[in-house]
Amino acid sequence: MLLRLANLALLVLFPVAWFAPLMKAGLLPLFKLSEISVISGLQSLWGTDVFLALVVTVFALFAPYLKTLGLALVQFGLLRPVALPALNILGKLAMADIFLIALYITLAKGIGVGRLETAWGLYLFTACILASLIIGLLTKQSLQKPMIGSKDPDK
Repeated sequence: MLLRLANLALLVLFPVAWFAPLMKAGLLPLFKLSEISVISGLQSLWGTDVFLALVVTVFALFAPYLKTLGLALVQFGLLRPVALPALNILGKLAMADIFLIALYITLAKGIGVGRLETAWGLYLFTACILASLIIGLLTKQSLQKPMIGSKDPDK
């Protein structure tokens, strides 16, 4: 039951994390910092490289969300557990975790001119990604456990 609630919470938290400020960036320390979110980053990308923006949108937004939806369907018995390998592949295709790693690298390296500060959305986005991975693993494990009272063929 707890896994179901946690997974359903991700259906709300992922979109919040996409719009939440991941970082604040500014050209020089004296100027006001601009907030950057997943969505604002994608909007900027759509203006410069449509193909890359489409790829990142599909794999950073749709793939993790579809995986979460699919996992919810499995958890509520609306989709057979045989779909878990496909959801696992969808999770691997999801670039949210790769995007997050790239973001951390950018934060670690910084920008040559200006300043960069992390914001609360980065922590929320990180928590959503880690929670999705953990929920997926725990759901798979819980579905692989033999049912109580079922006969073990090896005994």
